[in-house]
Amino acid sequence: MTNSAKLRDAIGPRCDAIVIGSGPNGLAAAIRLAQAGLSVCVVEREQTPGGATRSDALTLPGFLHDVCSAVHPLAVGSPFFRSLPLAQHGLEWIYPPAAVAHPFDDGTAVCVERSVERTAERLGSDKNAYRDLMGPLVQSWTLIDEELLGPVKIPRFPLALARFGLAGFKSAQRLVRSRFGAARAAALFAGLAAHSMLPLDKIPSAAFGLVLGITGHVFGWPIPKGGSGRIADALSSLLRSVGGKIITGCNVDSLDELPSVKLTLCDVTPRQLLQMAGSRLPPFYQRQLARYRYGMGAYKVDWALDGPIPWKAAECATAATVHLGATFEEIAASERAAWNGEHADKPFVLVVQPSLFDRTRAPAGKHTAWAYCHVPHGSNFSMLERIETQIERFAPGFRARVLARSILPPAELERRNPNLIGGDINGGIQDVRQLFFRPTRSHYQTPVKGLYLCSSSTPPGGGVHGMCGYFAARAALRALGRRS
Repeated sequence: MTNSAKLRDAIGPRCDAIVIGSGPNGLAAAIRLAQAGLSVCVVEREQTPGGATRSDALTLPGFLHDVCSAVHPLAVGSPFFRSLPLAQHGLEWIYPPAAVAHPFDDGTAVCVERSVERTAERLGSDKNAYRDLMGPLVQSWTLIDEELLGPVKIPRFPLALARFGLAGFKSAQRLVRSRFGAARAAALFAGLAAHSMLPLDKIPSAAFGLVLGITGHVFGWPIPKGGSGRIADALSSLLRSVGGKIITGCNVDSLDELPSVKLTLCDVTPRQLLQMAGSRLPPFYQRQLARYRYGMGAYKVDWALDGPIPWKAAECATAATVHLGATFEEIAASERAAWNGEHADKPFVLVVQPSLFDRTRAPAGKHTAWAYCHVPHGSNFSMLERIETQIERFAPGFRARVLARSILPPAELERRNPNLIGGDINGGIQDVRQLFFRPTRSHYQTPVKGLYLCSSSTPPGGGVHGMCGYFAARAALRALGRRS
């Protein structure tokens, strides 16, 4: 039986919409379509749903690791996910005392806590500047969250959005120089802004730092009990409960393999859409997709540990996430190096230590941790030694606790999830042009009737929040004349 025949047989004759890919965005799109009364089928090439939200025993038996995403401020901050009864489908969040910790060479650290005031108190002479910056934005988050986590549109609360824009539509470097006078606040913000995977002197790197800082104060940076795969499990369970179907172990090489349906939503990047849609796409749109740019990659390492990471700063044990880079300048140099095709000697390293707060992740007395740094797109250079040296710098004795390692360079990340082109975990560069026109001015809609993109290559971009899928589904429903 051909792949086309297998797909048609599995999907069945009564299907209104097909979603290709079961990452959080694909599942979110499918749920929204099913809520509107459509018959929906999700097709996934892997044996289990999830995309980048998977957990697996990457090192030793009994040690559970998150294959890609691990800490989820945007998942709990997502307006769509917050509207779903995911707890009823088994999703349980664990909230560490601090959202993120940032240690320094002198053995101290600062943390983003839920309280803006307590966070500011640790920043010395910059405490008032931090309070004045973050306080109003935290208070107005629920007024502007859908605008910040979606495509450009007329805002519901323009003054609140303008306040964010005045602070965030600039580079992290400019914001830090205009707001902070001391090194600790500057380094803390640099770590937040570096999640943008942009050089810190580029617009809009400040906006990324602000969003992550705000969500740390409003929601915290939680981890799912039992691993990130639990997010996919809950979304899949909810989808099935509203009548959706998920087919796993089926790869779609061409849209011609699929039966004719009203809607096809693709949780893939522009490169895969070009391969799958072929000549269905008009030449002008093919050229637009071909010009879409992918960014720097991630080099990731997982560890099975004989004990917790021995941080010099005790505050680091209060957060699941730890940012390593002693100064703004060090972090900025690391991100600029990766952007320019180089490998930083002292990379900015993001460390996650979930087993400190979730004992399902490792055997009794043992621990798991993972870390990644940013590297040039598609790099095959080993950053293992440099990553571990950075951790050892702030946690002497770390290497002595390593029982086993799993290394996932950019090529391996892409092999496990084809959306991670060259190790790019954001679905494409998120600079000004590709933030607002992602992947084109038409965002989710393609020139082909009924064909939509719903991946992180559409607004609002990378992260586990489902908003790309949600907005794509709304656009598709409007085209059908249904309430979105």
